[in-house]
Amino acid sequence: MKDVARMALENGMVIGEDIYNYQSELIIPKDTKVNEKVIKKLALHSIICVPVKEEIDFATTHFEKVRLSKAFQTFQLTYNNLMPIYAKLMSSFVETGVWKSTSQLRDIYTKLAACAGTGESLLDFLYNMLPREDTMTHAHCLNSALIAGVFGNWWELSQEDLMLLIQCAFFYDIGKLKLPQELLWKSDKLTDLEFTKLKTHTMLGFELLKDQSLDEHVIKATLMHHERCDGSGYPSKLKGNKIDIFAKYIAVIDAYEAMTSTRTYRQSLNPFQVIENFEREGYEKFERAILEPILYHIAATQLGFTVRLSDDTEAKIMNLNKDNLSRPLLKREDGTLIDLSKKPELTITAIF
Repeated sequence: MKDVARMALENGMVIGEDIYNYQSELIIPKDTKVNEKVIKKLALHSIICVPVKEEIDFATTHFEKVRLSKAFQTFQLTYNNLMPIYAKLMSSFVETGVWKSTSQLRDIYTKLAACAGTGESLLDFLYNMLPREDTMTHAHCLNSALIAGVFGNWWELSQEDLMLLIQCAFFYDIGKLKLPQELLWKSDKLTDLEFTKLKTHTMLGFELLKDQSLDEHVIKATLMHHERCDGSGYPSKLKGNKIDIFAKYIAVIDAYEAMTSTRTYRQSLNPFQVIENFEREGYEKFERAILEPILYHIAATQLGFTVRLSDDTEAKIMNLNKDNLSRPLLKREDGTLIDLSKKPELTITAIF
């Protein structure tokens, strides 16, 4: 809400709070639409200034409120100002094959992380970002680096390993910059031949990085981030401890970023949909000790929020089911409890 002088009120504005006169009598109730009659009544009672609702006050879901907040708008402006700088750095590297801009990458990360404030806010802000089609690949890597800073803290990495993980995230998908945009962001299902070509991005990235003065974990994460613990990944179908630990971290970050970013063919998934996707097959493909703390933290950040279910019921998130984090314990306004772990027919469709 914002306070507006009576003389500046316009028809159609909505009063944000009950308005009382100097005898404490209610003269205009909250949610009244401003018109000439309302303005005259305010003048009659010598009311000089009143609170009116802003766009954010009409938002319903949590993410709508985030998107309309001043903090997000500041972050978005900073992000959009830094994106061309980041894109130019990475595209220049792909063209020349020479890397010497690590300090600039660190500066970009530091400015954006500081602008967001907390890790939870940063994830909320990234969830609301809508990249331009011509920068989607760059946005994917920049977002992953920012997510790496949050997840790295949740993994309780040392400061040295945290900065190394962020560097891995900046570089791991750089091979995609050598592939056509129409292949990378095709809305229809890829053909077998197209998917085979897409998978070459790990080798293309490895070839770009192998002779650079970069930590070996950065190079291995670029090569191995699509390997999976059960041997189902690529390019080498590695299993378990054969996969570099930073590649395992990046695999989780990469999957999370893909699920929470808007694509041409679908909306971004809400946190519980993300958790459900990971739970469905994650513990076979991703290392449990790496995945579990991330899913727990994502779920824990939603405690206290109200959700809408697929049957249009609304309820508050009261507690988590540790063995089934995508199915929390809810409480309706009338006090009725809903244990989603025992209600497989219900899903969370919105978060408030």
